[in-house]
Amino acid sequence: MPTYDYECTACDHSFELFQNINDPVKKKCPACGKSKLRRLFGTGAALLFKGSGFYQTDYRSDSYKKGAASDKPADSAKKSSEKSAPAKSESSAAVATAG
Repeated sequence: MPTYDYECTACDHSFELFQNINDPVKKKCPACGKSKLRRLFGTGAALLFKGSGFYQTDYRSDSYKKGAASDKPADSAKKSSEKSAPAKSESSAAVATAG
């Protein structure tokens, strides 16, 4: 639900109102009680999405990453250690030939 800006033309009272898109435009000023209220155009008529993220590619907190790593099955941890093992042997072979 968006937030709308309102202003009274009688008493110059201005305020923001959080209301549904389908709600009728308010007419009566809460400050002076006159029916001189008008809704202003502006950025307040946009929807605001709040939360930690909406896509998997969004930035995640460290606690989320740790939780996701602990939820992975043991097979994936084994596969990742196998992938890093050949890289270590190649670098040690390069050091042995260089020395």
